[in-house]
Amino acid sequence: MPSCSVTDLSAGFAFPVRVYWEDTDAGGVVYYANHLRFLERARSEWLRSLGFEQDVLRDVEGIVFVVRHVTIDYLAPARFNDLLSVSVRPAEIGHASIALAQTIERGATRLVLASVKLACVAAVNFKPARIPASLLQKLSSP
Repeated sequence: MPSCSVTDLSAGFAFPVRVYWEDTDAGGVVYYANHLRFLERARSEWLRSLGFEQDVLRDVEGIVFVVRHVTIDYLAPARFNDLLSVSVRPAEIGHASIALAQTIERGATRLVLASVKLACVAAVNFKPARIPASLLQKLSSP
């Protein structure tokens, strides 16, 4: 993991990701599907920064978040050894879903723009479930 720290911004949350050889194709460019992994890591760290561990949400609250829909726009390539900033910003919060705006940037250059919709489901049967009140409260506070 990179040595720089996670940043909690008023406009959202940003998590640093270093590009390794395993993330790239033969040309040293990040393979397109690996951007989804970077976005996932940032979402996990975003929840952690809010005080919510996903295994605890599953084991105690009985819920998990699953990706329901992703729209992704690849604007520029990321390359081996780049230090990227992957952001997460809630766009819409429902009773059983969260829509997020996510970006991947290298410095001032935006590389990826993504919209991700997460569904909250019961861990035992994957049927829609309400987001726990404690998480909703944390998401709605400034």
